[in-house]
Amino acid sequence: LPGPAVPAMPGWRCPRPALPILRWLPRYSRAWLPLDVLAGLAVGLTAVPQALAYAELAGLPLQYGLYSSFMGCFVYCFLGTAKDVTLGPTAIMSLLVSSYAFHEPVYAVLLAFLSGCIQLAMGLLHLGFLLDFISCPVIKGFTSAASITISFNQIKNILGLQGIPRQFFLQVYEMLRRIGETRAGDAVLGLTCLATLAGLRAMKSRLPHAAPAEPLAVRISYLIVWISATARNALVVLFAGLVAYSFQVMGSQPFRLTGSIPQGLPALRPPPFSLAAPNGTVPFQSMVQDMGVGLAVVPLMGLLETMAIAKAFASQNGYRIDPDQELLALGVANVLGSFVSSYPITGSFGRTAVNAQSGVCTPAGGLVTGALVLLSLAYLTSLFYYIPKAALAAVIISAVVPMFDAGIFRTLWRVKRLDLVPLCGTFLLCFWEVQYGIVAGVLLSGILLLYSIARPPIKVSEGAVLLVQPGSSLHFPAVEHLRDAVCSRALAASPPRCVILDCGHVSSIDYTVVVGLAELLQELRRHGLSLAFCGLKDPVLQVLLSADLEGFQHFPSWEEAARCRGAELGGSRAEPFSSTAESTGLIQ
Repeated sequence: LPGPAVPAMPGWRCPRPALPILRWLPRYSRAWLPLDVLAGLAVGLTAVPQALAYAELAGLPLQYGLYSSFMGCFVYCFLGTAKDVTLGPTAIMSLLVSSYAFHEPVYAVLLAFLSGCIQLAMGLLHLGFLLDFISCPVIKGFTSAASITISFNQIKNILGLQGIPRQFFLQVYEMLRRIGETRAGDAVLGLTCLATLAGLRAMKSRLPHAAPAEPLAVRISYLIVWISATARNALVVLFAGLVAYSFQVMGSQPFRLTGSIPQGLPALRPPPFSLAAPNGTVPFQSMVQDMGVGLAVVPLMGLLETMAIAKAFASQNGYRIDPDQELLALGVANVLGSFVSSYPITGSFGRTAVNAQSGVCTPAGGLVTGALVLLSLAYLTSLFYYIPKAALAAVIISAVVPMFDAGIFRTLWRVKRLDLVPLCGTFLLCFWEVQYGIVAGVLLSGILLLYSIARPPIKVSEGAVLLVQPGSSLHFPAVEHLRDAVCSRALAASPPRCVILDCGHVSSIDYTVVVGLAELLQELRRHGLSLAFCGLKDPVLQVLLSADLEGFQHFPSWEEAARCRGAELGGSRAEPFSSTAESTGLIQ
């Protein structure tokens, strides 16, 4: 296990075990304990206020944020393969839950259960490769749009406005129309909290490490500043709560408060498979139909977020993860979480960063975080009554603003402009509905991927013979493109030229390609021309030999093929390309 002051242990790189905790627990060092406890406390102080804020974002009673924040910590300690990752509610997942759970806890809990089942199945069937079909531009477009959407969704709480619709464009219109109804108390407090959070974040990013040679007072000062910046969410919420309580004691209340939160731990019970409604019971099948595409979007985005975070921190800190085990861990966490009224959870980048920066050595730090959340549920919920909604909104906005990546547009413009199509498609449609943006982005990426397969780069060099060089493997959509490239150039030349097909970059072909090549051989032969192959890799050569193509000829290199073609044609055509290759014979 890698960790600060602890060298990486080879055991962390073992093959996927049934229970990853058995990989590091027998080797657990007493020196790791204080670091794990400190990291767990730091993450817990971040997790509790964020849990309340994200439940508000998901449109659920605030206690559901806390219900969703402890099970993932415990499960991941036993099943996770990354020492830094923390599972729990996130801004992205809360936004998706608000779209598919209809602000109804029963739907949210069932969505967690079904998402966990899907994630478990993907882990058991080793289907994690499906996530590779969601390209980076799609992810960047989604997260950037989500950053703006979530921020605007919380501005209503900063301004103290009520009755604002959920749809983004209607939100913007209504907030601009009702800007005159802004509550001064909420606005001042919300902006103050935002400024404080931004200042503490900047302070932490610029805080140098205290050298061991520094005086004790200096090192203690560094520690105080680091703790304050790390636990900034908790400090800001605590400060705002004290201000609100002071006004309450004085007999006035200029803020909209969180209100009562039920005290105590959630009941342990199976997730609900029906919903009691005023006009009858909504059965399981109807609930599934209501959630619709959310049953695909929520588990996939949860997996994507977790895997991206796990890979990033594993690379940064020098250890390896097991992707399939990560899928299993997230699936089990969501399934078990649904038994304690959790809504879908995933890996949290912000809390994972706090965990890593705090020097966590093993996943055991999650036990401390989970215990802190449980203690908050058991003893502190009565104090949450006084937390202003503007303060929670500031916590959310502070968390999601860094997700907006303005530089990606400029980068793609320089690197590959075609990738701007799925990026912009996802970004713009997410403002309409999240699911439309994600689906559109995946479809656009798929179309671009298929286009590159159907139209591989083909380099044509003209000489006494025509040298054709496909730049990638050939699959059935590319057959006509290849035939057109060969025939249009070979037959249009004066006089018509024989063709050498250099397959040095072709690692695989399919049956349709074999049929197309057979037809190409016949067509060129009808015009008195020949087609020779060179540079065939063994798998491709075996396929073509097995097909027993009439007139099939293969040479080790294009120089050899050009020399032989030139010899057949005679005269100056014997050396159509500059070559120093020696003859090694003809393979037919």
